[in-house]
Amino acid sequence: MVELLLCLIHLQLHSKHRKLDMKLTIDVENTATTTSTGKLLLDPFSPENKLVLVCTKQDDGTESSFWLNHDTHSTDNAKELLQAQLDQATVLICHNAQHELIWLWDTGFEYNGSVFDTMLVEYLFQRGQKIPLSLEAVAERWELDNQKMGTLKEQLRKGISVDQIDGDELEKYCLADVRATQELAMQLRRKMFSSEYAPLQNIIELTNTLCVLLARIYYRGFSVDKKVLLEVKDQFQTERQGLFLSLEKQVYELMGDTPINLSSPEQLSSIIYSRKPIEKATWAVNFSKYMKKSDFDATVKQNSSIVYKTTAISCKDCQGKGFNLYIKKDGTIGKAKRICHTCNHTGIVYLPQKKIAGLKFSAPAASWIANHGFSTNKLSLELLESVARRRDMPLAQEFLHNIRRLSALDTYLSSFVDGIETYTRSDQKLHVRLVQHRTTTGRLASDSPNLQNMPRGKTFPIKKVFRSRWPSGKIIEADFAQLEFRAAAFLGNDTLAKNEIETGFDVHSYTAEVISNAGQDTTRQEAKAHTFAPLFGATGYGRTKAEASYYKQFTEKYEGIANWHTTLANEVMSTGMVTTPTGRQFSFPDAKRRPYGGVTYFTAIKNYPVQSLSTDIVQLTLLLVENNMRQDNLQSVIVNSVHDSIVIDTYPDEETLVRTAITNAEQQLRQVFLQKFEVDFDVPLSLDCKIGNNWMDLR
Repeated sequence: MVELLLCLIHLQLHSKHRKLDMKLTIDVENTATTTSTGKLLLDPFSPENKLVLVCTKQDDGTESSFWLNHDTHSTDNAKELLQAQLDQATVLICHNAQHELIWLWDTGFEYNGSVFDTMLVEYLFQRGQKIPLSLEAVAERWELDNQKMGTLKEQLRKGISVDQIDGDELEKYCLADVRATQELAMQLRRKMFSSEYAPLQNIIELTNTLCVLLARIYYRGFSVDKKVLLEVKDQFQTERQGLFLSLEKQVYELMGDTPINLSSPEQLSSIIYSRKPIEKATWAVNFSKYMKKSDFDATVKQNSSIVYKTTAISCKDCQGKGFNLYIKKDGTIGKAKRICHTCNHTGIVYLPQKKIAGLKFSAPAASWIANHGFSTNKLSLELLESVARRRDMPLAQEFLHNIRRLSALDTYLSSFVDGIETYTRSDQKLHVRLVQHRTTTGRLASDSPNLQNMPRGKTFPIKKVFRSRWPSGKIIEADFAQLEFRAAAFLGNDTLAKNEIETGFDVHSYTAEVISNAGQDTTRQEAKAHTFAPLFGATGYGRTKAEASYYKQFTEKYEGIANWHTTLANEVMSTGMVTTPTGRQFSFPDAKRRPYGGVTYFTAIKNYPVQSLSTDIVQLTLLLVENNMRQDNLQSVIVNSVHDSIVIDTYPDEETLVRTAITNAEQQLRQVFLQKFEVDFDVPLSLDCKIGNNWMDLR
């Protein structure tokens, strides 16, 4: 294996002395619990869960089984014997090492060495292609003998607890995984030293090193103030109820008596656009994104009908009952009831008025037309609200704002408030599971719940429920400033972009100025949604004319980045893939030249290198900050990472020391890039630190 990262060398100074290059393959079997919402909890933080069996295989082929919690099987001195193997191990080989590590640590075992996670390595070998990464699926691709008993596998899938399974069968099952994992590791190691996969060696090492830290973050947990959580929940629910009542009133003013389900995109579109498709099945084929505006408007009129306000009256056919009595052949009335088709069993019919209903917006482009109607997605609603504001349409602006707010509240209540309630354990901590293999670019993802999309600011104050585990502790968040832009400036060797970064040029204010000068007043905060979008392949298509002018000007202004985009396209057509300075590779086997000279998949081709390099910078920084704090024997700990930021639970009186650890990491980055990747990252990186009593109130 290639040389360990500089930070890993320091980290391992804290571990016990081990024999050189002693590898231990390991797999664990643990019980699981199910929440009231049906979520399966596999971690040790639920009191009901327990570690049942650990199986290992050493370099010399020796296999061992350590029984810890089983009614019929046990191992004398299991903990001592397993710990002895862990003490001798230099590298722990696992498939999904995070899972194994947290169970070992929680059960009282010590292991501070490195890991070789076959799942992560296989993920990198796939070069951005999305494929199943379960051990079973990977073993099948590599044609490994991983024969698991079908009956037992089915039992586990049905949720039968492992401690209730016959011990002999469970042991066979676990050992089969260990053997497959060891064989897979051998195959992967041989392949990573081949010329084809050699560029991946450094990034394989980085991901495996980071895996241990992410397991520690998971194990540490992020403290939750449940009292504050209940207050936030009550606040959200009260606001939601008020919004719903306000919207009901607005819908009546816009639609008359027409019943509307605001959760229905089709019905919501009828309010916004005052039209509805005549034939949904053929709607999409009638439009082309290359249509002229006149043709587009004509097609909309031909394929949709105007929506009018209605007045509700009692159905005359059934006298408002919703059903008709069956009339016999002899003309007499029977007892059987038949649904009234005139009112569809409601007893009410809605007579159209002469007044057009809704907000009367016209879809500005074919890109706003969904497959079966008019678009009501988040972006469309946001743009329409800005249009309503510029046109001085207060009723439309209020309605669109309330709809967006209601949708956001529903999302935050279900995804965050309920998610935090569900996954906060008895230790009053939310154990943040960060994974590297879920996104194409390696950007960290989280679940249970997803903390990567937490709302910012005080509009949705959910972040204030996260506090320090220490009574007088603080939360420090270190956030990279304009990281994607700096990564793109480096990748494109863009002289102008580099100069702007050096001089502190406010690129967001520039974006706002360009869009405002084009006739659309835009604040700096609003402009942030556009500033870096071209770095990720976005164009002005589907945007307003003013916004599109910025996308065009971006390409003209940053010539180095634009030329680099062309180089990337040529690289893909020549080699079938893109390789980043850190060694990540992204394959585009189906990419083709377009008639006008571009290439297919160009958005991803531009996006992946920028986002993956930014990801690698953050991940290296995580390791360096962790190393610096451990060198200084700080009690403060990293508890989360969100995109370009690092969140640290800071022990009382360690604020200055933590800031120093962050500053030192920032200064070490260029040296690490040069030493480990032979890349001189000559663009300054800036970490902004904020501190507060909770994760929201940071200054």
